[in-house]
Amino acid sequence: MKTAVTDWIRPEILASSAYHVANADNLIKLDAMENPYRWDESHVEAWLQRLRHAAVNRYPDPQANAVKNHLRAVMSIPEEFPLLLGNGSDELIQLLMLGIHAPNRAILSVEPSFVMYRLLAQLLGLNYIGVPLQSPDFSLDLPAILSAIETHQPALIFLAYPNNPTGNLFDAQAIHQILAISSGIVVIDEAYAPFTEATFLSQLKIYPNLLVMRTLSKLGLAGLRLGLLTGATEWLHQFEKLRLPYNINVLTQLSVSYALDNYQVLQQQTQCIREDRARLIADLRQIHDVLQVWDSEANFVLFKVAHARAVFEQLRAAGILIKCLDGSHPQLADCLRVTVGTPEEIRIFLQALERIIA
Repeated sequence: MKTAVTDWIRPEILASSAYHVANADNLIKLDAMENPYRWDESHVEAWLQRLRHAAVNRYPDPQANAVKNHLRAVMSIPEEFPLLLGNGSDELIQLLMLGIHAPNRAILSVEPSFVMYRLLAQLLGLNYIGVPLQSPDFSLDLPAILSAIETHQPALIFLAYPNNPTGNLFDAQAIHQILAISSGIVVIDEAYAPFTEATFLSQLKIYPNLLVMRTLSKLGLAGLRLGLLTGATEWLHQFEKLRLPYNINVLTQLSVSYALDNYQVLQQQTQCIREDRARLIADLRQIHDVLQVWDSEANFVLFKVAHARAVFEQLRAAGILIKCLDGSHPQLADCLRVTVGTPEEIRIFLQALERIIA
């Protein structure tokens, strides 16, 4: 007897689509908020030398303690707050949702924001509440958020700080009010921490319901897939139970430890990206037919042009891949997002964009 897929797969999965990653072969890749800089040959050789000692026949350290010690040192994470590591921050978001999963439990975030909050909540059958940001600056609509918290009593609130895909920092005082009123967990997602001075790490001692999440992907280690979560022991102890054993493999552990031993290299790269971001914003604002360019505290810039989808396709035909956000949310109509690449990549992008929209 043949079994139908629809008999056993959950309806929310049947109704969804897999997360799509664009093919970037032979293109200048400016769509995924990656650090465009590779290590020089001396660092590559030193890294490979360390990997030669990897015991790939053995399971890795299940707690990745060496990595945690490095992270705590370079990010100034207080000793009293444990670390939970994930295969990227996506795994940590999923663990958080699994931990609070129960009938009628709500997840709250703002929109537009990181798509994984909504996607994972829906795939797990949770009640997702998306509160629209204000136009045109993508600031928090605090009264609407506080009203939604009171109505839905969310178990989890996610706030990306800076926000993706808009690049802005939300008002810190508004976040303090959200933390104070919330009975559930508030996760401040600091994926773009390397490109801003703002952080809520210092507030962990004040708010017992605050968790701070980061990733090393934007810093320059996207290929290693490492995310981290920190906060009060009573929360982290429970979520640790959901982490699958050995989720951080031995090559990632050794590679991250090497990279953090040489953290100054990554800091120099991110400083260059910050400086190039400022120039990119200024140059985009000089292009007459660019309708709007938003300031950014991340490693990307959001801008608006007429006929964005056509512009996106013409850029792709010219060998440049950025992110088309038109159609993803009403407030992102005709919006495109470009990652801050190398100066040469940005020069080619700007020349192509100006030619296309002239």
